[in-house]
Amino acid sequence: MAEVTVREALNQALAEELERDQNVFLIGEEVGHYNGAYKVSQGLFERFGDKRVIDTPIAEAGFAGLAIGAAMAGLRPIVEFMTWNFSLVAIDQVLNNAAKMHLMSGGQFNMPIVFRAPQGAGGSLSAQHSSTLESFYAYTPGLIVVSPSTPGDMRGMLKTAVRSNNPVIFLEHEKIYAIKGELDEPENVDYLVPFGKARVVREHENAQITIVCWSLTVHVVMQAANELQVH
Repeated sequence: MAEVTVREALNQALAEELERDQNVFLIGEEVGHYNGAYKVSQGLFERFGDKRVIDTPIAEAGFAGLAIGAAMAGLRPIVEFMTWNFSLVAIDQVLNNAAKMHLMSGGQFNMPIVFRAPQGAGGSLSAQHSSTLESFYAYTPGLIVVSPSTPGDMRGMLKTAVRSNNPVIFLEHEKIYAIKGELDEPENVDYLVPFGKARVVREHENAQITIVCWSLTVHVVMQAANELQVH
């Protein structure tokens, strides 16, 4: 089976969900004509048009709020921030509206919305682009927070996120997009990876330690484990 990059896996997931459900749309800074800041939405604007792949101004609170309203009306928006650092501009929309709408409406409104973006230290990106915010969002009731590490999990979990009726925070490390791996069931457009279940990357019958990690750190830990095994 051919290997694909994380970037390609995410692009496939987006294309499959846009094709499957006419209520799904992608909105954010540079997602259309520019094909995404990290080229995750490559080719989607040409394929699905400007009603399904929507470029926005640099106004995170505005387009996040627009997407929340669309989700309340029955659509399934995927909101791309240029970086998770910039999501803090829309923090009131994410925490006080998206996360709480189902509860505060007494169950009258679902919130099928995905917020996704890169995060973490990249190359020469300075302090305004390098935060990791999973712990911050994980402590917010009402949000599902995921940060996959492999192309297969990226594709499967993004598709699960899009089909969820709850708001999902989908975190992609800036240094993970070029990492390659195989996809599980690449031809199956309904292949999903469930939330809440860890993937055991490596196990040993005499293991005396368990390392729990996510996103880019999975690859760092595996590299260390491989070096220790050699020595």
